[in-house]
Amino acid sequence: MNQPNSLKLTRYTPSLKDEWDTFVRNSKNGTFLVERNYMEYHADRFSDHSLIFYKDDKIMALLPAHIQDTSFCSHKGLTYAGMILDNDTTAQITLDLFALLFDYIQSLGTIDRFVYSPAPHIYHRYPAEEDLYALFRNKAQLTSRKITTVVEQSKALPFQTLRKRKVKAAQKASYQVGKDEDFATYWDMLNINLHERHDAVPVHTLEEMERLYRLFPNNIHLFTVRSKNGTMEAGAVMYESEQVAHAQYISSTAEGRNNGAVDLLFHYLIHEYYKNKPYFDFGSSVEEGGWVLNDGLIFQKEGFGGRAIMYDTYEISFKQ
Repeated sequence: MNQPNSLKLTRYTPSLKDEWDTFVRNSKNGTFLVERNYMEYHADRFSDHSLIFYKDDKIMALLPAHIQDTSFCSHKGLTYAGMILDNDTTAQITLDLFALLFDYIQSLGTIDRFVYSPAPHIYHRYPAEEDLYALFRNKAQLTSRKITTVVEQSKALPFQTLRKRKVKAAQKASYQVGKDEDFATYWDMLNINLHERHDAVPVHTLEEMERLYRLFPNNIHLFTVRSKNGTMEAGAVMYESEQVAHAQYISSTAEGRNNGAVDLLFHYLIHEYYKNKPYFDFGSSVEEGGWVLNDGLIFQKEGFGGRAIMYDTYEISFKQ
């Protein structure tokens, strides 16, 4: 497909960092996860191939991306990493940008697959699903669907009875919730919990999380629940963007589970600290790309009033 002469793309280089980050902060759907300081904490694990799209001399879109074997991927090191769009990027311009993108990918000569994971609409500052239409027009296939549980704060559903009882148990135990900076103690608890309950480890190392916290102190927060003698019993790392408070690395000790520490934590976060945030996202409850649902985990999250939003991944094959 021939492209309008005014459209062009260029590969990201470090000299374009300020332009990239400024665009993200003023875009329809960018969050701090696609700022370069966040993307590059694991630069050694991904062969970055991010792109910047221009119309005349104005940036219209960014694509955080990398190449993995013979796949060109919107960045898999991020929870979501679709095309970041300017307010002036219309549906037709987006179609043209995708055509330009696919021409470029195929010109590389070694790529036979495009993998794309857009930001869910709850993260958009303004409607920005032009990319989904472009994917449809190019016959993209949905290959992964992760169900996440979200509370819409303006019309939040009440906690279920079990969750309310757990909150009361934690209050009776005199547990206290608050911001914390003791990532080291929390990561020890998290590692033990993940190993014993799921035979897993955190995606981020302690050093990586502490570094990201220093880089994004207004966006990344650790909240913990402590007993009256100061022992850490539960917690969660919160990623805060303009539209969404996203919980991850939720964990507790055995005693904390028995006494409802996590329930008290989310009672505080949803009803007090983030009560004016449009959405509270508990994260996904699936394995194997969405084919396996963790019934117990999603039951707990739905008990806090959350309901389903999808984190999707699409693919397009360039094989003849």
